[in-house]
Amino acid sequence: MTRNLYLGADLSPAINASSAAGFIEADGQILRDVDTNNFPVRTKGLAQEILSKNPDLVGLQEVSLWRDGPVDFDAPFTGNFTASHVTYDYLQLLLDELNRSKQRYRVAVVEQEFDFEAPADYDGNPSTGPLGADKNGRLTMRDVILERTNGGVKVAGAAAGHFQTLYAPVVAGLVTVPVLRGWTAVDVKVRGTHDLRLVNTHLEAFGDPTIREAQAKELVAPGGPAAGTEPVVLIGDLNSDDDTVSGGDRLAYQALLDAGFVERSTSNPLSCCLNASIITADHGSVSDFDHQVDHVLTNSPDRVTLVSSSVTGRQPVNGYWDSDHAGVASTLLFDHR
Repeated sequence: MTRNLYLGADLSPAINASSAAGFIEADGQILRDVDTNNFPVRTKGLAQEILSKNPDLVGLQEVSLWRDGPVDFDAPFTGNFTASHVTYDYLQLLLDELNRSKQRYRVAVVEQEFDFEAPADYDGNPSTGPLGADKNGRLTMRDVILERTNGGVKVAGAAAGHFQTLYAPVVAGLVTVPVLRGWTAVDVKVRGTHDLRLVNTHLEAFGDPTIREAQAKELVAPGGPAAGTEPVVLIGDLNSDDDTVSGGDRLAYQALLDAGFVERSTSNPLSCCLNASIITADHGSVSDFDHQVDHVLTNSPDRVTLVSSSVTGRQPVNGYWDSDHAGVASTLLFDHR
């Protein structure tokens, strides 16, 4: 199963801010939107999605860790991030919900990706402090693979890494912010199969589409995590497809097809994405799910075949959509040849 958790806010206003004051104002709105989107409630629906499909392995993207701390205007420039008060740990909240009555899932591998801290006008009052800043907010993104306990899953090895090609916007005309992204992987045997490798990734969403194309090529290059002699199952949010998106957004997916990967998930129904940054039940519509970027693929189509695939989370529950993405779960049959 591949599941994008939605980080909780649209970062574009901060990325596109034209001044320091505008950046701090946008940061404050981002933190308030994260509160509004209420991951402690959303995680109940996300956990139910996973438990309803009972997958052996789950690739998670946008597994956010939100923290805050005292105002520090130097942090974006120095990279000395000190905000340590945890407001939302998406990974721990999801694990708590999944394992509420007994342990069902555990972390096989986690990789820290983008990590950034900056001042924010959280209370929306521009007179609170200099440029309105009243706290620092810190977002740490992670990619995670979960394994099902007591299900015959044996992880022989875990690995993770970062892409060399990165999106690096200049924010507010002041500071360049590289958006660190990468991959997680495990070598596994599931109920007596021969070795296979599961790779989970989240390719770049912003900037020139050739950035995510280059990231896809890094995955499948010789020595890359999705290359090698063992069968590979590649899952994640690729921000790319071959027919439900157009133009440059097809490039990354095409690079994977050119490397011999084939689809092992459904496109009926589609899994992306709500046209809303606030995902309470009164925002967005199921009709927003009009393309596919969340995929399950393999480079060994003769040995890894598709039994069935389904999409979860296309309706709100508990007053919220579980995420701005839907989830994609595929049952695969592995031939020992």
